[in-house]
Amino acid sequence: MRVLVTGAAGFIGSHVVEALTARGHETVGFDLRDGSDVRSAGAVASALPGVDAVCHQAAMVGLGTRFGDAPEYVSHNDLGTAVLLAAMAEAGVRRLVLAGSMVVYGEGSYRCERHGVVRPGPRSVKDLEGGGFEPMCPECGQELSPGLVGEDAPVDPRNVYATTKLAQEHLSAAWARSTGGSAVSLRYHNVYGPGMPRDTPYAGVASFFRSALARGEAPRVFEDGGQRRDFVHVRDVAAANVAALEAEPRQGALTTYNTGSGQPHTVGEMACALASAYGGPEPVVTGEYRLGDVRHITADSSRLRAELDWKTEVGFAEGMQEFATAKLRGE
Repeated sequence: MRVLVTGAAGFIGSHVVEALTARGHETVGFDLRDGSDVRSAGAVASALPGVDAVCHQAAMVGLGTRFGDAPEYVSHNDLGTAVLLAAMAEAGVRRLVLAGSMVVYGEGSYRCERHGVVRPGPRSVKDLEGGGFEPMCPECGQELSPGLVGEDAPVDPRNVYATTKLAQEHLSAAWARSTGGSAVSLRYHNVYGPGMPRDTPYAGVASFFRSALARGEAPRVFEDGGQRRDFVHVRDVAAANVAALEAEPRQGALTTYNTGSGQPHTVGEMACALASAYGGPEPVVTGEYRLGDVRHITADSSRLRAELDWKTEVGFAEGMQEFATAKLRGE
């Protein structure tokens, strides 16, 4: 299979290229770092002849620094996706795998002892300032138990990045219905591993901590460190992309798959594991917060394992040990 990989020089994209090549596929790299912009209809059109499928990894990622980043996020993620899909429709390319994200869910799944499954609203500044980090039941105000989110859960993006990732899925679904194409969105969890970008406000929390350790500083853990996440290794994510590309296509539809390790850990646990493996200063819990962050988001990835015969190969302890000394982008 000849596969166009957008964002091929990026963190996840480069691992996808490596995994596809190892499986005997031919890849066509397309990346802004090399002067190829998915927002350029001409550049995309010139890359598509002879391509059987597109693996769309190119995106502006992370929470950003302010709402003023919104036009740039929309331009890179949504306009770029629209241009790519339009070119695919014209060229007759009918297979797409999209780098989705679990951020489309907003907060994770919660259960109240009295009211069952509930959906808490965004946390207030007042609560966060007072150290009230846990969402409470919207019905009775009591504590909630976090659980796993399935692909059929309602979506509720809580920040600009999340909103653009959901829009990418809607565009992909519309493209699939219009062209009879097959679209798969892999809703990534917190991806980490070799080649992560360092020292950028748009990177993930694992990169923040690793960069701090490299500077000889203690990782700064926001809130109380109890936020639950699913840290999944980049090689496992790359393998999920290969599995999605090699699977029998479902024509005329978008299929979504949660893509996580299935082993939730708190942010504090991850910071401690990484600091220990690195041999650096112990993490400092700061109590700081970022509006738009969610408290707990861990999802059920059993659909991906069952339907695409995918499984993770890198465990949490092993992955953190490797990541502690792995080279980051920019080092």
